Amino acid sequence: MALLRIKVNGRQREVVVEATTSLLTVLRERLYITSPKAGCESGDCGACSVLIDGQLRRACLTNALSIQGSEVTTLEGLGEPGDLHPLQRQFYEKSAPQCGFCTPGMIVAAKALLDKNPTPTELEIKEALSGNLCRCAGYPNIIKAVRAAAAEMSGRGGEE
Repeated sequence: MALLRIKVNGRQREVVVEATTSLLTVLRERLYITSPKAGCESGDCGACSVLIDGQLRRACLTNALSIQGSEVTTLEGLGEPGDLHPLQRQFYEKSAPQCGFCTPGMIVAAKALLDKNPTPTELEIKEALSGNLCRCAGYPNIIKAVRAAAAEMSGRGGEE
């Protein structure tokens, strides 16, 4: 057992974990942060996508102790009710979520893209989200939401 110290969504956290504990387990079962989903637990679906020190990562494949001292951002760290992040707002406004299972991972992956490229093309958006699977096939509205959020965040308004 070892003490893990990480910042999660802006808050310093300490958790005792075993050497083999995944970040996904820490987030969901120890810190009760439920937006990262346990979809495949093999890194294929993207449902557990989080940002670690600003880099998109799969929480299911990340050993918790390997990120000692890092900053983790999940969907919960992007906005709050009444003050949504543009991606959260646009996903809602463009009806991008269907069942909602993939939505947190999609939004986190889109945030990683927009942090690096504030004006992506449709192809760049598709490539950036290619590691996140939507079982409901809501891709057209997801792309529209990311494009609208990019436009809003870059000062071009909420529509592309």
